[in-house]
Amino acid sequence: MQSDQRVRVNGIEYRWPKRPVVAVCIDGGDPAYLARYLSEGAVPNIARCVHEGFAAVADGSMPSFTCPNNMSIITGTPPAVHGISGNFYLDTTTWQPVVMTGPELLRADTVLARFAEAGARVVSITAKDKLRRQLAKGLDVSAGHVSFSSEFADRCTLAENGIESVPQWLGQPVPGMYSMELSLFVLDAGIRLLAERRPDLTYLSLTDWVQHKWAPEAPEARAFYQALDARIGQLMAMDITLALTADHGMSDKSDVAGEPKVIWLQDLIDERLGAGRATVICPITDAFVAHHGALGGFVRVWLRGDLSAREVIASLAGVQGIEVALEREAACRLFELPADREADVVVVACQDTCIGGSQRDHDLSGLAGNRLRTHGGLSEAKVPFILNRPLLPRYRERAAAKPLQSHQLLDFAINGTL
Repeated sequence: MQSDQRVRVNGIEYRWPKRPVVAVCIDGGDPAYLARYLSEGAVPNIARCVHEGFAAVADGSMPSFTCPNNMSIITGTPPAVHGISGNFYLDTTTWQPVVMTGPELLRADTVLARFAEAGARVVSITAKDKLRRQLAKGLDVSAGHVSFSSEFADRCTLAENGIESVPQWLGQPVPGMYSMELSLFVLDAGIRLLAERRPDLTYLSLTDWVQHKWAPEAPEARAFYQALDARIGQLMAMDITLALTADHGMSDKSDVAGEPKVIWLQDLIDERLGAGRATVICPITDAFVAHHGALGGFVRVWLRGDLSAREVIASLAGVQGIEVALEREAACRLFELPADREADVVVVACQDTCIGGSQRDHDLSGLAGNRLRTHGGLSEAKVPFILNRPLLPRYRERAAAKPLQSHQLLDFAINGTL
């Protein structure tokens, strides 16, 4: 490709990469982890990125969940544009939750697909398969691109994923869903593909099992970040532009006795305003609730009949642990959300509290005595934004002029580095 070629994606013009670009989304990678390990000298390769390149703390998309933020990063847009604002929304014609992880619901092009159409070689690897199809929307793997998850690495086919027999090729078994190896498999596969095929763009998205389970001071969390750092070192040795961020942070939401601090919002609204007048949806819910018991810091409330948003918000006044409750229009304006998929009321928890629906609908047995650590609110919307190369002057000015957004990561990595 000509060095002056440009690829336009969702209103942003990207130059052709000077060298391979690898973006790593550390799921649940709260800045507190890196701050601690950098201060201890435990992650020397990431420290090199910080010292030789660029590092900041950016604002992620709200709600601070996995799907909205991965879609923001990979499209370079906020949820109001790409349309994915959680794992579920409510279809008010049927009053049934709709899974939001299908590619048909993504309204924006991905940077990966548009570059692939222009002739770039592209790789996308995720830990959980729930992200894979959405991240690969518009990506024709028959043209030599690769898209798979470590969750289903043993099910890959050339027709669906652009690669097959992945465990044998990588020399590793398929990891367990609740393990740090699920993330490390993603990184190892990305490193191997970079060595063998040298794709122009690679997107690697991890899982947050470690951060849900362990705080930064835990030796298990440190061991995971040191394993991550070792792989970062391998990537940096391959003459690439490396971009590190997270989809969301992570907060402890348990009391001094170790019990989860939960507002059972459906029960509370039913008690105060009458049963059957509102439906609470927890958009963090996915197939792997042992991480968090389907409890997060952001929930949605759809109203029935003559119940008004103002009545609901008034009924929640003074409830300890609620940071803010907003009507649809205010929530969409403040958080850049798609209005047609938003609830009548949005409720966001404080940092030390989470919100559920009805207590009878949540199974917390998967926590197995661990403190509840989860995300979704404003308190978990801060994420690292790290590049291994210095910024061009105009991008340094942009970074200094106003707060960075995590959805700017690929713009900065591709367009803004030396």
